[in-house]
Order: sequence, then C-alpha cells, then structure tokens
Amino acid sequence: MLADPTHAGALGKRPRGLRHGGIRAPDHGHGPYRRGEGGDQRAVEQYPVPPGCGELAAAETGAESGGQHDGFDGRIRRYPCRHGPFLSMFSGTMTPYDASALRSTAAKPPLVDGFGRVVTYLRVSVTDRCDLRCVYCMSEHMAFLPKAEVLTLEELDRLASTFVGLGVRKLRLTGGEPLVRRGFMILVEKLSRHLDTGALDELTLTTNGTQLDRYAADLARLGVRRINVSLDTLKPDLFARITRGGDLVRVLAGIEAARAAGLAVKINTVALKTDNAGEIPALISWAHGLGMDMTLIETMPMGEIDEDRTDQFLSLAEVRRDLESYWTLTDLPLTTGGPARYVRIAETGGRLGLITPLSHNFCEGCNRVRLTCTGVLHSCLGRDDANDLRAVLRGGADEAGLEAAIRTAIDAKPKGHDFHIERGAAPALARHMSTTGG
Repeated sequence: MLADPTHAGALGKRPRGLRHGGIRAPDHGHGPYRRGEGGDQRAVEQYPVPPGCGELAAAETGAESGGQHDGFDGRIRRYPCRHGPFLSMFSGTMTPYDASALRSTAAKPPLVDGFGRVVTYLRVSVTDRCDLRCVYCMSEHMAFLPKAEVLTLEELDRLASTFVGLGVRKLRLTGGEPLVRRGFMILVEKLSRHLDTGALDELTLTTNGTQLDRYAADLARLGVRRINVSLDTLKPDLFARITRGGDLVRVLAGIEAARAAGLAVKINTVALKTDNAGEIPALISWAHGLGMDMTLIETMPMGEIDEDRTDQFLSLAEVRRDLESYWTLTDLPLTTGGPARYVRIAETGGRLGLITPLSHNFCEGCNRVRLTCTGVLHSCLGRDDANDLRAVLRGGADEAGLEAAIRTAIDAKPKGHDFHIERGAAPALARHMSTTGG
C-alpha cells in the first residue's frame, strides 16, 4: 500500500486526490524490448535502469540500489521490483503544487483565445520516444532528445496542473509512446488527484498498445476511463511493415487487457491509400463487433520521413462515399472534446469518427492546445507557433508568472491551419508528430 501522504503539519488529514494502492511495476526483462526474431532493439525506457530492477521512477541523480529519484520533492523512494521492497512514491509531504491548490480555490477566468474560443483540452507529450517506427510518423533512424531537454515528472505535473487551474477539463497524455516514459504511472497517479477534486473531467491517453497488457489495470485504478489505441491493420505482415518490426499479437493482447480492466477503447486508424484502404471496412467491423468506437485519420504533412506522403494520402471524404455505397451512415452531434466528426453505422451498430485536417479542417471550434515533452506550447497543430514554457519554469517563475505566460500564448492562438500535401514538397511543418504529441 502507498504510504499516507499526510502533510507533516497542520492539515491533519490526507489531501483529497492522493490515492492509496500500490502501482504494479512490470518486469522489463532487464533490457530493451527486443522486437522480433533477430530484429533490432528499441528502448522501452527513456532512461537507464539499474541492473536487477524494474522501477517506475524517472532516473534522476542520487539513486540508490533498488531505488530512484522521481523528481517530485528531492526524496529517494523505493519502487516495486521483483527483487526489492516497495515504498510509497509519496514521501509524507505534499508538493508545492498540492499546497497551492489547497490555498486557492477561487475560480479563475477561463482560457479564451483572440477568436473567442475557450480552451478546455490539453494534450501533453511526455516523451518523444517510441518503441515503433511507423512509416508515416517517423524516420527509421530517429534522433531522440537528450534527457536534459525533456521535462521532468515534476515539471509535467506542474504545467498540467496549472492548466487545470485555468479551466482545462480534459488532459490527454501522449508521446511518442507515453507508456515507455519511465515514471509515467507516477505522473498519472499525481494528475489523478484533479479527478478526485472535480477540477478535471477526464484523464486519458493515446497509446500504440504495446505496453498495455502491463499497465491497463493500474490505469483503470487511477481513474482513466477510456483510451485511444493506434492500430492501422489487422494483418500481421502489414503491421510489421508499417511499424517497422512491430508485433500485432502484442498490441491485440494489450487491447484485450484494457477491455478486461474496464477501459473503453477507441481505435485510431490512419487511412493509407496504398496500404490499408481496402481493409478499412473490415477494421470497422472488427472494432464495432467488440464494442469499440473507431476513428479514421488523414495522414498529416509533419516532419521529414523516408516516404512521399502523397503516395499514401487518402481523403476521408472519398472513404465516406465508399462506405455509404453499402452502409447507412448517420451524422451524430456527438463530441468527445477532440476534432473528430462522428457518424453511426446502422449495419454495425457502432460509431465512426472522421478526422480530416486536409480535406475539411476543424479549426472553427478548436478547444485544444498541445504541450511538447520539451515544454513548448503549440496552440495550433498545423502552425509553427511556439511558446517555451520550460524556460518560464526553469527561470523560476511563480504561479502568477506561469499563468501569465500561458494566457499570452493562448491569446495568440491562430484562427486555423492550412495543411496541404504536394508531391516533392517539404512537409508543412518540420517537427514530427512524435515530438508534438500525437
């Protein structure tokens, strides 16, 4: 059981939102995840693991045998491991951000941009690293960020919590692949306190599913209710080619583990003209047959990759026309806080979302901003706007200074993006989606 994080002082009771119950640490096999027989090795962890341990904490300085520093308050804790004891990730004291939240409960003005749109949805990339290399997302040989440039768990918590204090009601944790970030479950545990207080409506994540069988039960215990899983095909050979070596069986096992844990799963599929276009109806039928929603996404011109995206671009307007030739699609007024437009398919009984950044953009009602793993705030996915909140944090800003920087960035949020794909043209944006937060 986690130690009771009662403040050593006048509070007299455990603060709301800090939950009891141990976090299960997976056996990482004491090394990187080996992908396939004779395949290359892709690191599942962002930081090195001491020999013989599978701790969840972020590897910071001052680690002792069987324990690591997680960046929250300077204390060393011990985490669950096959070979060692288990102590709380909380040390009996609250962080400064918990204390400030208890001090001030007065409602603050919402985050409103220059076009009157209220921002209530923050997507947070916790790492640029991934254990897959999808051909439309990454180059095969990606250069990843050095540790010093990536926000610590404490910084991620502080920034996300500040947004919650300013009226953000939905947090989505992304990557890269969020579940390969060391200490990720500690961050989820910290952020889940906002669910308990009612300040946050939803804490969720987007994942490729490779690690879900290890973490699904703990995600559900911590208040995550639904997740998105990226999956572009049900054909093992095609999956291995699109992901450059991924194991479809492992992803399907992760999806099953998530469903068994009570998580609602939505499948996200990038429509690829030369790869999965003909498989889209079968994917929809499979997902709906298991009670899962599905969303189709047009490929986006972000970051240099090893292929020409014009060969893969497939307009979802064209896909919808094809589907309507044999299925009955009815538009729904449903919104889940994201950019998808939803339809119900009478024959399958399920919902299908369509995300169309190129053929029909969704900017007029945009309520979202994105925080990269380096602390850069992008108020528009398709623009090169950038506001460095890491510099504000590490420059010693207090709560008021951080809030002011966020409001300034939101006020400058552009009206919309103008993605386009042309043969031989450079990507609309140099940054990869894995850095921005997918």
